[in-house]
Amino acid sequence: MLKKIARLFVIKTRIEAFVIIYALALGATARGAQYLVEYPGWGGKLLFLATTGAVFLAGAKILDCLRFEREREEANSTVDCAVGRAE
Repeated sequence: MLKKIARLFVIKTRIEAFVIIYALALGATARGAQYLVEYPGWGGKLLFLATTGAVFLAGAKILDCLRFEREREEANSTVDCAVGRAE
C-alpha cells in the first residue's frame, strides 16, 4: 500500500515535470512580487530574480534527471535482452 502511495510522488513523464515546474514558477513569482513590495528598489528586484532563477535551476535539474533515468532504463533493458539471448 505504501508503494502505491509513494508512486504518486514520482515524476514519470515530461508533461508531469512541466506541470510541476509551472507550479514552482507561480509560487516563485508570487513570492517575488511580495519581495518587490517589501523591499522597493534594487534589493526587491534582485530577490525577485533570485526566486525566478531558482525555478530555472530546479526545472533544468528535474528534466535532466528524467532523461538520465530514461537512458538508464534503456541501458538496463538492452543488457537484459543481451543476457536473455545468451541463455
